[in-house]
Amino acid sequence: MDAIIIGAAETDVLGRNPDQSVLGLNVEGGLRALSDAGLEPGQIDGVAGAYSPHGVAHALGITPRWVDSTNVGGCSFLMHVRHAAAAIAAGHATRVLVTHGESGRSRAGTVPRPRDPRSWTGQFEEPYGARPPYTRFTLPALRYLHDNGLDETALAQVVVAQRGWSSRVPRAGRRALMTVGEVLAAPVLAWPFTVPMVCMLTDGGGGLVVTASRHATPEQLRRSVRVLGTGESSDPLLVAQVPDPAGDSAARRAADDAFAEARIERSEIGHVMVYDAFAHLPLIGLECLGLAPVGRAAELVAAGETAPGGSLPLNTNGGGLAYTHTGMYGMFAIQEAVRQLRHEAAAQVPGVSTSAVLGYGGMFTASSVLILARD
Repeated sequence: MDAIIIGAAETDVLGRNPDQSVLGLNVEGGLRALSDAGLEPGQIDGVAGAYSPHGVAHALGITPRWVDSTNVGGCSFLMHVRHAAAAIAAGHATRVLVTHGESGRSRAGTVPRPRDPRSWTGQFEEPYGARPPYTRFTLPALRYLHDNGLDETALAQVVVAQRGWSSRVPRAGRRALMTVGEVLAAPVLAWPFTVPMVCMLTDGGGGLVVTASRHATPEQLRRSVRVLGTGESSDPLLVAQVPDPAGDSAARRAADDAFAEARIERSEIGHVMVYDAFAHLPLIGLECLGLAPVGRAAELVAAGETAPGGSLPLNTNGGGLAYTHTGMYGMFAIQEAVRQLRHEAAAQVPGVSTSAVLGYGGMFTASSVLILARD
């Protein structure tokens, strides 16, 4: 695969930004990514995003010949990178701009989606109170803990490890170090989750520029990150219909495809980003990626292997639990992987050259994986 990321940048991601709409955040994220790549809007011929890519293209003065509006939740942006790589390989585009912007906290420029009582979830979940994400992820989390002989301590240890990273990142929204006892003693939002086990809610956005090495300048190649492998899959919308109630079969399929395409072994991965709207997802994610034996990820976390100084650095910006989470976190997971591979991260992992990024969409509805590398 000849696909590289030559531009990557974020907007401000701390807390509220009520003066900027969703469109404005997408545009700012796109402009920052273009600046990072040393490009002008007129040099872009492909646009992708979960929010109105044609509207973003118009606002930026781009006339695209390829557009991707895939929206399956927070992992959409990983899929956009995959789709962009395929479009470039097919000659449908030369340089693709992927943008994200979301006013998750301020709700500026956000139109509430009406609930559809005829939909799957409208008929079989929402009438029984399964509406906000934290009311739907509780059952899979409890099933995972039960099946593996764990309790809430395993979730608290994830928070502690990721605060070890976020404490080193000036842009992180939650930087205070915590102990397991403090996490467990925090107010319960929805059992088994206490507040620190649940992601932040912020405003923010970002952008990526994807191209092929043959279309890049020497300077762009110098800072480029290679896309070695990609994968995507989906599962049923309803919690009751998910094939694996304690995990994510879609993530396993996406990971297998990504590693097969990348042609590298799991043991070669030096850095990991797992979508972490809730504290159990990094545990399940490590196992879906094949980086931890089934049911054993909690042991790695408890032993400090995912924390600073560990052998498998995970969510090194603090993740959605401690860095930022606008509602769709996948863009920020990719951004941190790119920073680590460029050796530009605030909490830099020494010598890292490969990264696996796993994103989720909905309540295990969809998943996507990217394997990234730097020579």
